[in-house]
Amino acid sequence: MAFLISSVNSSVIKMTAGVCGALFVGYCVYFDKKRRSDPNFKNKLREKRTKLKLEKENENKLNIPDFKDPEAMQAFFIQEVTKGEELLAIGDLENGIDHLSIAVSVCGQQKQLLKVLEQTLPPQIFFLLVQKLPQAHKKIFGSSNFSTTIAEEDVD
Repeated sequence: MAFLISSVNSSVIKMTAGVCGALFVGYCVYFDKKRRSDPNFKNKLREKRTKLKLEKENENKLNIPDFKDPEAMQAFFIQEVTKGEELLAIGDLENGIDHLSIAVSVCGQQKQLLKVLEQTLPPQIFFLLVQKLPQAHKKIFGSSNFSTTIAEEDVD
């Protein structure tokens, strides 16, 4: 008797799972066909992708203030250091190092700042920061030559 009850329960469970699976697949097929038959689908998709691309480009752009305005440059410097520290704290090393390298590039006293960062950051992160400095300088000043080169002996 117990065998009969357990086989009935398992067959009911299997049948219910099969019906639910069939309904889900039918739901997916129906809405996929409805989506593809929409004449504006491709236009909407292009607009959505273009909008996402523009948003991403705007995020990556730096809003560098005028270099002649010391207060604005100081605020930008503090903003970049803060962003860099926050990103490093949550484990986003690449973006954190990018922000710190930008902060070092706009800093008027780069050598002193690098000495402080060398003492506070782990060695591998500091090494990555020093490697990113030419790219950050190029991003800010638009020049491929790194005019304020920092030799390793200056940092030690």
